Amino acid sequence: MGWRRCGRCGMAEAGAVSDPAARAVDVISTAPAFTSADVARLTAHYAGVPTEAMLADLLRGELHGRVALVSSFGTESAVLLDLVAAVDRAIPLIFINTQKMFGETLAYRDSLAEHLGFTDLRVFRPDPHQLAARDAKGLRWGYDPDGCCGLRKVEPLARALAPFDAWISGRKGFQSGRAGLPRFELDAGRLKINPLADWDKARIDAHFTARDLPRHPLEAAGYPSIGCQPCTSQAQPGEDPRAGRWRHWDKTECGIHQPAF
Repeated sequence: MGWRRCGRCGMAEAGAVSDPAARAVDVISTAPAFTSADVARLTAHYAGVPTEAMLADLLRGELHGRVALVSSFGTESAVLLDLVAAVDRAIPLIFINTQKMFGETLAYRDSLAEHLGFTDLRVFRPDPHQLAARDAKGLRWGYDPDGCCGLRKVEPLARALAPFDAWISGRKGFQSGRAGLPRFELDAGRLKINPLADWDKARIDAHFTARDLPRHPLEAAGYPSIGCQPCTSQAQPGEDPRAGRWRHWDKTECGIHQPAF
């Protein structure tokens, strides 16, 4: 039903729309933003391409406005942050504050983001209603670390990533349990990019030195890998760098990274 003007009196009266084709049809797509075919295409296209060039091409091209950078601001995070900042300092930078973080991590986050010039730092926290219902005393980490991570990390990240088709992770293939990590993965219909997948520890350290990047203050105190304070301990000489994460638990990941490779 539409309106037309009466030719005799000039008054508007109801009538059929003269050109139904002129009305745009609203369409809501439920298809995933990326598929396994896209992962294969990107993997092949960027095979052998230097990390810096790959990031510049993606962030200024196909993924512009569709991607977020996620960082824990851990001991090695500054390298990826520096590489991305060289291309786009306005990229949404997501940090999950589990409300169990080291104070040193929060201070490092603020100083490093400022140092590198990021302009869109987004901090997400656990849902307070869910915390009240499932972890009112804040002690869930001590008897159900998987449930604690789900509540304090996985769910907030899902909310943070809702507007985006892709996200950038700082994982590296040399880390324990991550051998064979690819540059591109599918993650619930989103594209996950691991730009440092093929970087080794020596290359990470060399980039810190070459760019004079600030180190996490707890690294020198014996924390080569840092997460939430209750579930992070110092690594002893000769131990794997991630040995201090969830010590004495059969757990190596927080849940935001599900191996799919």
